[in-house]
Amino acid sequence: MSRRRAELGRLGAALRAGALAAAALCLLPMLAVAIAAATGSLDTLGHLADTVLGRYTVTTLQLVVLVALGTAAIGTGAAWLVTTTRFPGVRLFEVALALPLAFPAYVIGYAYTDFLDHPGAVQTLLREVTGWGPREYWFPEVRSTGGAAAMLTLVLYPYVYLLARAAFLQQSATANLAARALGQGPWGAFFRVSLPMARPAIAGGVLLAVMETIADFGTVSYFGVQTFAVGIYQSWFAMADRAAAAQLALCLLVFALFLAVLERVTRGDARHHDTGRRHEARAAVPLTGWAAWAAVAVCGLPVLFGFLLPAGLLLEMAIGSGQNLLSERYLEFIRNSITLAGTAAVVTVGAAVLLGAYQRLEPGRLSTGAASVSRIGYAVPGGVIAVGLLVPFAALDNAIDAFMEARFGIDTGLLFTGSIWLLVAAYTIRFMAAALNTYDGGQAGLNTNMDAVARTLGATPGALVRRIHLPILRPSVLTALLIVFVDVMKELPATLIMRPFNFDTLAVQAHRLAADERLAGAAVPSLVIVAVGLLPVALVCRSLGARRRLPRATPAPTAELPGAAE
Repeated sequence: MSRRRAELGRLGAALRAGALAAAALCLLPMLAVAIAAATGSLDTLGHLADTVLGRYTVTTLQLVVLVALGTAAIGTGAAWLVTTTRFPGVRLFEVALALPLAFPAYVIGYAYTDFLDHPGAVQTLLREVTGWGPREYWFPEVRSTGGAAAMLTLVLYPYVYLLARAAFLQQSATANLAARALGQGPWGAFFRVSLPMARPAIAGGVLLAVMETIADFGTVSYFGVQTFAVGIYQSWFAMADRAAAAQLALCLLVFALFLAVLERVTRGDARHHDTGRRHEARAAVPLTGWAAWAAVAVCGLPVLFGFLLPAGLLLEMAIGSGQNLLSERYLEFIRNSITLAGTAAVVTVGAAVLLGAYQRLEPGRLSTGAASVSRIGYAVPGGVIAVGLLVPFAALDNAIDAFMEARFGIDTGLLFTGSIWLLVAAYTIRFMAAALNTYDGGQAGLNTNMDAVARTLGATPGALVRRIHLPILRPSVLTALLIVFVDVMKELPATLIMRPFNFDTLAVQAHRLAADERLAGAAVPSLVIVAVGLLPVALVCRSLGARRRLPRATPAPTAELPGAAE
């Protein structure tokens, strides 16, 4: 019996050690950035404050505000329409509205630059029709802060749409009907009842969009927009100023964490509960006339400009680019991308399983804290994680090299900073939250009595996870693997900073060609990234189609909605 207990204790300790190691890895870059910034020269910080810090701050804030407003308006409005009304094509739109999520923002930026720039199709047609010369008319500049915000909004609004749609579907009709009975009109019921109840979901979607905005490097660098993400890359590579890069990374890290805390604080202890004994599905109102066509426009324009038009533009550019996707060079890019994404997905989901199992089997402050720390990485841009890992591991490389050179006369070179494994670690930190949230979502459906029965029958912690949890949670694990795989395929700043020498991916190749103004060539790797990105979106769309649909309404005055026909 004592031997059995000792074995269980060792397995439990191994699970705990693995989970805490994963949490410590996620915390490491944040601590390294803070230490490197604090020990850097204050002259560097003063120089940054006198030159670029103000511009970085203003531009980043402008992007955050524009993207937050744009994604909230488009995502919430579209979600409200497809869940509470019926109009031509609504079932198609409820799926199609998620499709722009497959596009990285920098890819859609390449497509629209080629389409809207001075030599592009739009301005060329405008000059041919009007007879104007190049300097005789004004046209909005796509390579601007507003242009970058538009690109980011088009690909990030699905975060808000998906969460808001789920929140609206979960609302019972009882509260809305009570508001109407108390004298509220359609708009009043929406703003006073439905919208506040969905606010946590909407705020969560907007926060995800904002985090992606401040982490974006490919779009803003190509558009020439000076943000913190661009400054970190330029300080690290162009100026070779590690202290400046760390200090800028710390500023961005503080800003990202501030946004996450602000959303939580403003929400406070507000909770919205349905106090009815049963959930009553809200009847969907049929729209007719101008209201129906307005709903089609509201839902159709984001799909058109966020997916259909850029996909068509990229395909046209790729066909005329002369790039051979089956050439040895491109096959190497694809092989490198798949190797990185596959390895990172397996490592990240494996660490997420350890953390999720540890939190479930040993609930307490330590396990909850480890899971919370591991989720911080999603709020940290890839450039910050890259700097936070390179600083301590570069010092470790130098220390090992100096020791081996002094003792044995061996030059070890870069053991860590020049390896693929440090890049995989950066991906693990960046996307741990996505994997852990997906695994926890499936794990929440497992009855705890199942664990108790297995333990009384002698199952060790490892056997419980391996033989019971993982087989049941296979869909959640596969979904997490797929999400991390696609996120790594699209990730750019950490890959640019940390990739081994002469180890390029599809994202790096697309960025390089676009930086050289070879947009047609950049379309080829971009299309491959988008094609891979459609896999998780198809998974999401399948779940959307499988969900409960609202019943069709019978015409009644109490069921009117904003915009419904009189």
